[in-house]
Amino acid sequence: MRPKQFLALYTENSLFRDTLDRVSGDMFGPALAICNDDHRFLVAEIFREADVAEGDIILEPVARNTAPAIAAAALSIAKSDPDALMLVLPSDHVITDEAGFLNSVQIGAQAAMDGGLVTFGMTPDKPETGYGYIRRGAALGDVAGGFKVDSFVEKPDAATAQDYLQSGEYLWNSGMFLFRAGVLIEEMRRHCPDVVAACQDAVAKGQRDLTFLRLDETAFASSTGISMDHAVMEKTDRAVVVPASFGWSDIGAWSALWEISQADENNNVVLG
Repeated sequence: MRPKQFLALYTENSLFRDTLDRVSGDMFGPALAICNDDHRFLVAEIFREADVAEGDIILEPVARNTAPAIAAAALSIAKSDPDALMLVLPSDHVITDEAGFLNSVQIGAQAAMDGGLVTFGMTPDKPETGYGYIRRGAALGDVAGGFKVDSFVEKPDAATAQDYLQSGEYLWNSGMFLFRAGVLIEEMRRHCPDVVAACQDAVAKGQRDLTFLRLDETAFASSTGISMDHAVMEKTDRAVVVPASFGWSDIGAWSALWEISQADENNNVVLG
């Protein structure tokens, strides 16, 4: 009932609030959160504390992985502006270099404006076996700092991860994306039409409840549960990766939390 995005694990604020604050500047439009129905009041309270008056909250009646969640958000955004740039951020990540993050987003925005489906690849500093990887391809001629995606790779074993690190061609897959809402929907109709059709039905039949958009349960539940990578990014010819280093961690394990936190004289990290 209180997963890690609602915990203060790195700063005084929850990871969710830190993510929201990260996109509160002038270069961003109103925030949109998509969350479990059970977490609606937690999210609404964080929006209120952050003074995000124009933000929107979409409620998932059942869990269906990232592709349907992102599709529902894109369809909601595209109703008013299909050309809107949509930055997708998991709400439980730590980013320590805010300026570096904003710079990477600006590079990604250029590629997304040209019709690319952008993902952000973190430059690895160790042979990590807990992340998926992205192999970058040729540089984009018109976007400095952007590359075509050669391939997505599942989590490797230790020896393979070491090879990836030494090659310099592989990046950690961060799970963050940037694209035009309409372009994503177009690519979903090509590569996972059943998912986007179910989500379109769920949004169309959705009900407004206070500040929430409650997706239609029957329609949304009919969607395949599938990740964004498997549904779209591994199949599209529009995939672009922006290599980045901005102090990123998805805190996927206690060891990861220990690595990014300040240790005491006994090499322990203590919170509280």
